[in-house]
Amino acid sequence: MRTDDVIDLARRLVAIDSVNPSLVPGGAGEHEIARFIAGWAAENGLSSRVVASPDGRPNLVIGETAGAGADPAAHDGPTLMLYGHMDTVGPGAMVSPFEPRIDGDRLFGRGAYDQKAGLAAALVAAREAGRAGLRGRVLLVAVADEETTSTGIREVLRHVRADAAVLTEPTELALGIAHRGFVWLEIEVRGKAAHGSRPHLGVDAIFRTGPVITALERYTERLAGRVHPLLGPGLLHASRIQGGGEMATLPDRCVLAVERRTLPGETPEQVLAEVEGVLEACRAADPALDASARVTLAREPFQIAADHPLVVLARDATARATGTRPELAGLSFWADSAYTSAAGIPSVLLGPPGEGAHADVEWAGVSGTIACARALAEIAADFCS
Repeated sequence: MRTDDVIDLARRLVAIDSVNPSLVPGGAGEHEIARFIAGWAAENGLSSRVVASPDGRPNLVIGETAGAGADPAAHDGPTLMLYGHMDTVGPGAMVSPFEPRIDGDRLFGRGAYDQKAGLAAALVAAREAGRAGLRGRVLLVAVADEETTSTGIREVLRHVRADAAVLTEPTELALGIAHRGFVWLEIEVRGKAAHGSRPHLGVDAIFRTGPVITALERYTERLAGRVHPLLGPGLLHASRIQGGGEMATLPDRCVLAVERRTLPGETPEQVLAEVEGVLEACRAADPALDASARVTLAREPFQIAADHPLVVLARDATARATGTRPELAGLSFWADSAYTSAAGIPSVLLGPPGEGAHADVEWAGVSGTIACARALAEIAADFCS
């Protein structure tokens, strides 16, 4: 493997603006980066096809065509899916976000860490697998829209099957085997509008929301008693509050948005029932409280057993490739591994080190990206031979 290929490719990917338009109105989206990746694949002996999401945004499925890969029927072994997402968040206050810069062992630029270095490592590993003529097949999926509603991976999974998957989100070269899910909820507290000089004629919805917030904070203390060995406790925070209008009018409505980060085994239905229990306790203290909760979005947690054959294989292969046995980690962020796992595809996460996901300074480790590409190639060789 030519190590300079990995970093050159990562730099070229960072240089392409692929800001998710669902996050930033007018964002460039994934069309240009998808065209570039398809061209790179063709230059490196890899086939590619576009699987469009319902909104027309492109997702790429890349499979080897060199050597034994020239005929899909030549593959009588298992299929490994390598994964990366093409979209990024907006540039924020980042300086020259699409002008990649290397300083020492760090590649700077929007998306370098989240997750174009990992995508570059996966592409190079897929190329190496194609040249090796493995008995099994390596497919790489490069998806759109991971940063919002994951329409890309959901569409790809309607068209592609695999026996295992490695997702190249940044894991600091640890092997990610678990992450939390999340549930977004809106709690609406209803009051009654009245003139500010006559508060006895109304009900202040914002005042009524105060005790609800206090009760939710106590609820987070109870969550501390449920601890996952890799992820720690479930989490809850208040994200947004909206209410009121004119200064001289009592607000008749207040909406509190909260996010609950869930552990494997917890469900949206369970979370909603627990929040409704918090509201019921508030009503016991204030029978006039008129409040309700609803789930607005939910994503499942992810977990694979530490002794699963894929985990054992990936850990051994990564140790050979990097000289260091990777730790098994629970990841702080949510990832599309929840979808691949739910589709019945055993999955792990492995990506380069770095810092600054969604921040104004973002970088990926150069040597770590090279090590990641080697590890992915070694995992593919073991799994598909």
